[in-house]
Amino acid sequence: MDTFALVVTITVALFFTYTNGFHDSANAIATSVSTRALTPRAALAMAAVMNLAGAFLGSGVAKTVSEGLIQTPRGSTGMGILFAALLGAIVWNLVTWYLGLPSSSSHALFGGLVGAALAGGTTVIWDGVIDKVIVPMFVSPLVGLLVGYLLMTAIMWLFRRTSPHKAKRGFRIAQAVSAAGMALGHGLQDAQKTMGVVVMALVISGHQTYDDPIPVWVQLASAVMLSLGTYAGGWRIMRTLGRKIIELEPPQGFAAETTGASIMFTTAFLFKAPISTTHVVTAAVMGVGATKRLNAVRWGIAKNIVLGWFITMPAAALVAAAAFGIVDLAFL
Repeated sequence: MDTFALVVTITVALFFTYTNGFHDSANAIATSVSTRALTPRAALAMAAVMNLAGAFLGSGVAKTVSEGLIQTPRGSTGMGILFAALLGAIVWNLVTWYLGLPSSSSHALFGGLVGAALAGGTTVIWDGVIDKVIVPMFVSPLVGLLVGYLLMTAIMWLFRRTSPHKAKRGFRIAQAVSAAGMALGHGLQDAQKTMGVVVMALVISGHQTYDDPIPVWVQLASAVMLSLGTYAGGWRIMRTLGRKIIELEPPQGFAAETTGASIMFTTAFLFKAPISTTHVVTAAVMGVGATKRLNAVRWGIAKNIVLGWFITMPAAALVAAAAFGIVDLAFL
């Protein structure tokens, strides 16, 4: 196996993680920043550190990504498929970042893997794609919407006799903890996705097998790049998530962040499912906002975001398939 191709593919995988960081950093901190619980820079620094810590909490999601979605052949064809998949995901990340649309980096990666695999004539493990990607893509936002609504309803009832000013001040402090939990869950989920891709590259090149533990340098490199991307910030997406869907107050921000963090930890540890942090937290914000009144949520903007969710996988798949065609003609 050409060492140069391996190095290039791993470099592109780490760049994808960087784009994931600045694309999805808004997930962890948008609500805290919009409620003024944290300053933007303090929130970004906290999220970067917690992303780094979260990356070392497990490996179940990484194994699902590396072994459970596609079968990549050894040699240059397999590496070409992986390279094209990453390219499709990166292009879609950059497009949606520019538009300020909080689409899913995770589903951009999954779409890229499927599109490149189909173009490369290799096997797509459809049971894994459906069970670990498609079903959670629909279920996790619904759970986020419902849990966010119920949690916010409980908070409103429990603090119904508390002074609004006192409650806001207390929840503004509590948001520092809930935002940290979100960032930790984001690291647990999204850094592992890149770890899985790098492991695929190492297996394709013959440097290790799927039975081997994930090398520490792979964990560290993925975590650091995610953290660096997070600290770079995703201001366009942050504005959409923190203000355009609904004007959030500290109790609502706390409820949305707690909901998102809980779902991310549950799916990672119990189901080893690589869910979209974007889908979960956006749905939680909608559910929390609906406790005010249904028309408090700007459903027109929410509809555009949901539309972005549905087109992310096929769009990234098409870009990845086209990229594989170019790689195939030029190098394979």
